[in-house]
Amino acid sequence: MEFSEVIRRRRMVREFADRPLEPELVERILASALRAPSAGFAQGWGFLVLTEPEDLARFWPFVPNQTRHTPRMQNAPLVVVPMAHKASYLARYAEPDKSWQDRAEAKWPAPYWYVDTGMATLMMLLSAVDEGLGAFLFWLMPQAREGRPDSEIPAHIERFRTEFGVPEEYQPVGAIAIGYRAEDLPPQKATVADRRRRPEDVIHRGQWGR
Repeated sequence: MEFSEVIRRRRMVREFADRPLEPELVERILASALRAPSAGFAQGWGFLVLTEPEDLARFWPFVPNQTRHTPRMQNAPLVVVPMAHKASYLARYAEPDKSWQDRAEAKWPAPYWYVDTGMATLMMLLSAVDEGLGAFLFWLMPQAREGRPDSEIPAHIERFRTEFGVPEEYQPVGAIAIGYRAEDLPPQKATVADRRRRPEDVIHRGQWGR
């Protein structure tokens, strides 16, 4: 598929066919993530890959809001949880060729451990499209309810870490469900195109506002 067509066709697919993925296809998608750029080539990321039915069954309770609204997302035979590893960046930039020996997080103009993990995530999303698949990026969030305290979110993530043995220093940025699109997948809502921001609203040439 032409790269321009991959970009044009990329969308969040929330409903999947109950159809397995070939192992070599899974490996190609995962390999694409490792080609993402990273500051200092720190590669400060990790990926929890779930393909076995019993592992997927353990995962879905951690995303109750998504599964309630789009239950057929649970047909996805592949779930990847990308995680950012800040320590990799602080250590890499303390090396002699970078010379930030104090490992001060404040020196970073942006948290590139999240930026780069996001780039690796996008590589997998685009690779899925190139392979003729659909993909959906979503949050790990507890059940939505009125008056839910913010403290529930860190506790929810901690329960996820415990369930899957994720080290404390790895921060999940979300999860990606990947699989074949449901044959009766509804068309994208017309309101999506209506809401797409115009280039002139977001691209500023030479000076902000131009």
